[in-house]
Amino acid sequence: MRERGYQRSPDQCKCKWKNLVNRYKGKETSETSDPDNGKHCPFFDELHAVFTERARNMQHLLESETSTLNHPQKKLKRSSGVRFSDEISDADDDNEESDDEQHLTKNRKKKTDKIHKPKAANNNVHELLQDFLQQQQRAEAQWRDLMERMGQERRMFEKEWQQSMEKLERERFMLERAWQEKEEQRRITEENRALKRDALLNTLLHKLIQEDL
Repeated sequence: MRERGYQRSPDQCKCKWKNLVNRYKGKETSETSDPDNGKHCPFFDELHAVFTERARNMQHLLESETSTLNHPQKKLKRSSGVRFSDEISDADDDNEESDDEQHLTKNRKKKTDKIHKPKAANNNVHELLQDFLQQQQRAEAQWRDLMERMGQERRMFEKEWQQSMEKLERERFMLERAWQEKEEQRRITEENRALKRDALLNTLLHKLIQEDL
């Protein structure tokens, strides 16, 4: 069956065969009232051929029994054949009982699974909540790390900006001081020149006055 693409376990095959036989027997009993009713049973023709052949073999065994009543050897063979048929029937009954037990076991297992399903669902919900909380904690930790890095970068930027402004302020102060000193030197030089010019003019004026006298 695997070569034909059917993935079935032995238990599934037995259960399928039992269902087909039960449906065939039900359709077979109602076929006399409705000839088309058998068409609704899957593989009705194949099952009908199998059970018809089986009935024909049983009929042949019964006919052989009547024809060999006076032959003990043939009677023994007939008895063996009937015993073999009975063993087959008993084996079929045992298989059906085994299938019933397996079916009951599966039903109990399904009920047990249904009982355990809520617990499994609760466990799954609990695991999902734990995963969600862990993700939230990781996200919060990453956010705190990001905020801390951004704060450090901002503080470093502010420190560098403050140092740059202080440097610019010192440079401006030095330039202003140099300009003031230069202006002071220029003022002193102009005052000295003015004093010398005034002294020279006074000297010339005094000489002119003395010459006139």
